[in-house]
Amino acid sequence: GFQQESEASRQERRSKWPMPARANLSSLDSAVGEMHCPAVMTVSIGDQVRLLRPQTFLKTADPMPMLRPPDLVANDEIGRVMALHPADIAAVRFSRGTFLLSIQQLKPVAPVQED
Repeated sequence: GFQQESEASRQERRSKWPMPARANLSSLDSAVGEMHCPAVMTVSIGDQVRLLRPQTFLKTADPMPMLRPPDLVANDEIGRVMALHPADIAAVRFSRGTFLLSIQQLKPVAPVQED
């Protein structure tokens, strides 16, 4: 048969389990690393950016990404960061689509003041 276990015996058994260690890392810790710490990202959502150099291909930011030719984005075209993804990837909206680009390939642009 099945026996009901008392709350006290359950607590006693749980107290014998090893407690997981908590990691306390700051953005200055060497284990975090400068490339993967969100505190040092150079772009944020809504920023206007421009490509640093022409791309060999563009990866769409669709649920099923596709590779597209690089001529969809002109070298001087300004895009807007729509989302930030893991591994320092940003989804950038240009006039002819939204593409996934490494933030190392992007240069922030000063926002244009509209009167």
